[in-house]
Amino acid sequence: MNKVFALLSGDPNADRAVPPTGYTARLTVFTAGAMAFLAVFALSLTLATNRLADRWSSELARTATLRISAPADQIDAQVRAAMNVLDTTPGIATARPLSTQEQQDLLEPWFGPDLPLESLPIPQLIEITETDVGFDPIGLRARLQVEVPGAVLDDHTRWRDPLVQAANRIRSLGFVSLLLIGGATGAMITLAAQSALAANGQVIRVMRLVGARDTYIARAFVRRFTLRAALGALAGTLLGLVAIALLPQGDTAGGFLTGLGFKGAGWLWPFLIPPFAAIVAFFATRAAAFRTLGNLS
Repeated sequence: MNKVFALLSGDPNADRAVPPTGYTARLTVFTAGAMAFLAVFALSLTLATNRLADRWSSELARTATLRISAPADQIDAQVRAAMNVLDTTPGIATARPLSTQEQQDLLEPWFGPDLPLESLPIPQLIEITETDVGFDPIGLRARLQVEVPGAVLDDHTRWRDPLVQAANRIRSLGFVSLLLIGGATGAMITLAAQSALAANGQVIRVMRLVGARDTYIARAFVRRFTLRAALGALAGTLLGLVAIALLPQGDTAGGFLTGLGFKGAGWLWPFLIPPFAAIVAFFATRAAAFRTLGNLS
């Protein structure tokens, strides 16, 4: 606790070795702010894809669709036969044929609201909901092939798994992006600290002549650059949160967006970015300070 207080309060005599303004100060604040702004979006993307993968896994894992294609005079008989098969299949909780309006709603995004279903040979769809145990799709397909020749079972595995896999990969890329942002922040702050130390080499030599140790001098640089990074990251985080809040919601975007942003307590996660930026700046500046001070001796 004392070390944290000392870092925040500083030493006026040691602070004279660190330029309070100049391009190194502006570079540190700007870099931390820009990287924090990008980190907010990377974190938002990561959390959004995590929610998306969970939703797809949970909503689609327990559903299936039975599609029945048959002549108009046979469709009702095949639907009844299919319902009898489904009702007697272990692992199926519910099964119901979709109404004409429901099938119209499913096709509307592609064909418009005026599609005349009654005059088109549209297959009859049956919505299936599984129990927690689930059913045997291979066995069910075998029964349907015998009793309902026009039925095709779609358990959503064929297109569900690639979607969930893609969401998981995007989530991994989000984490990688956060690591790259942290590494780039550390690299830029290291360069700024080394430049500031080299520019003040004469002042550092004078401080050494009057008895100042390298630890004493390095602490001043570490303090200044850590606080600059924290303040810049805080500003970038706040701007990022405002930008995220102004994004359109998924429902207002026609269902295309899946809720890119933060939900509930997730809005607290971005406030970890400024402390993380301060930690990165602390260790980056400390390593650069001792390395450069060693070269100046």
